[in-house]
Amino acid sequence: MKQPWWQERIVYQIYPRSFQDSNGDGIGDLRGIINRLDYLDALGVGVIWLSPVYRSPNVDNGYDISDYYDINPQLGTMADMDELIKKAAELDIRIIMDLVINHTSDQHVWFQQSRDPKSPYRDYYIWRPGKNGKPPNNWTSFFAEDCWVYDEKSGEYYLHLFAKEQPDLNYNNPKVLEEVKNILSFWLDKGISGFRCDVINILYKDSLADGRQRLILRGIEHYLSRPGTHEILQSLRRDVFSQYDCFTVGETVFVTPQMGRDLCDPEREELDMIFSFEHMETDQFIVKWFKRKFHPGRLAKAIDRWQRALDWNANYLENHDQPRSVSRFGNDGRFWSESAKLLATLLLTLRGTPFIYQGQEIGMTNFDFTSLGQVQDVESHNVYHLAKKLLIPGWYRWRMIQQTSRDNARTPMQWDGTANAGFSTGQPWLGVNNNFKRINVAEQIDRDDSILGFYRELIRLRASLDTLKSGQFQLLTAGRHVVAYARSLENEHLIIALNFSTRNRRIAYKGEVILASSGRTAIGDELLPYEAVILRSMSGRG
Repeated sequence: MKQPWWQERIVYQIYPRSFQDSNGDGIGDLRGIINRLDYLDALGVGVIWLSPVYRSPNVDNGYDISDYYDINPQLGTMADMDELIKKAAELDIRIIMDLVINHTSDQHVWFQQSRDPKSPYRDYYIWRPGKNGKPPNNWTSFFAEDCWVYDEKSGEYYLHLFAKEQPDLNYNNPKVLEEVKNILSFWLDKGISGFRCDVINILYKDSLADGRQRLILRGIEHYLSRPGTHEILQSLRRDVFSQYDCFTVGETVFVTPQMGRDLCDPEREELDMIFSFEHMETDQFIVKWFKRKFHPGRLAKAIDRWQRALDWNANYLENHDQPRSVSRFGNDGRFWSESAKLLATLLLTLRGTPFIYQGQEIGMTNFDFTSLGQVQDVESHNVYHLAKKLLIPGWYRWRMIQQTSRDNARTPMQWDGTANAGFSTGQPWLGVNNNFKRINVAEQIDRDDSILGFYRELIRLRASLDTLKSGQFQLLTAGRHVVAYARSLENEHLIIALNFSTRNRRIAYKGEVILASSGRTAIGDELLPYEAVILRSMSGRG
């Protein structure tokens, strides 16, 4: 049975502000993306996911949308967007867009009009009077602050689960859902092929009662994956998505395997895939800002739970909200190249659709900033100041930001060793990592033994082997140093073995070497430091 196209292609996420600047203003733009399409085509990309390009005041770098029907002037024009869609299609590359419909910008015309209690837009948002001079309830936001703002003009408070400039939409009002359907149809008619749906499992608030006392996100029990959200997604699929050859992938916060099954069950007709977070939480205590030592076995077991829970996963190790994987799960020092290749092997040999984040394919690392003044991310600033109020020492506050800030993934793409890494002829909006002269596309593009060369080879291998594209997954070993799993389809049995350590490690698997990150063509009893191998074995264990 032929797979849907979105199960056979590689997705490449672009954070437009940081990808390629074409006009020297220091901000990446759509024309910069157009100019780099040949690079993506040569890499083997079949789908581009664009982080938000809509008109926005950029409080949260585009995730605060002020007009869903227009392009942010910093990024280009609608004509540029049309050209991007057309030229990508000529290369058989599809475009998906970020869909941000939990909230808008407070500069959106809907919100501005809703500040008038008599406006027909009043119920597009969640407005409530205070209680005894205090906010309507005790909820807290995802950005480490209270989630109610009192508006003098309105005389009431509005709800925002993210930044105060991002008021939440009210899905108890059916007009809001109709507005969203019109937005989706507008972009699908332009030729895009789907949406990555931002925080899509918290749309519906079924109560505004006080939340249970907890350290973070008080009130989440009243909006996390509620029945009303499922009804919204079913309505979007029935009335819009089913009319197009498109797919949807949901960013789903605090999702459990059962929640994931409900969201992706084909019979329920909601989402095609989801991004789960459990594997990205295996190196933290409670919240992402408090890190613990990385353990490959924990990561592998979390991945295994989701590989078994869902028939098809959206697989990723990096995105615009996560630190760089080679700095987080690998070794960005002595074994930088080896561990980046190992992580590439992990990502591209799991069952599901792989999502590569810009710069991951050349081993870009976490930022090397030295002060909070160099950080742009609103969440990082909020967390830093909250930690200060909690009397967390300054050295530890800065370490929290260094390890976890979203700006780690947002530093400009490193194209070459010239000024500003070839990203812009002007001053970049966010600092360029000083390792750009060593880590860049130009240095790697003509070398088969580079990280970029390895990604290209691995993507070609995946395309040529049905076992990697659609075979079943079985975890074999999840140790402190070595992780191994099998992909099986009919009579072909592949074993992927990964050594997450700085020493040689013995393995119990033999077979024909299909690909080794070290370049060797035969396997002994040991894996080299941070080596990844793919073996073909008809019998499994050696």
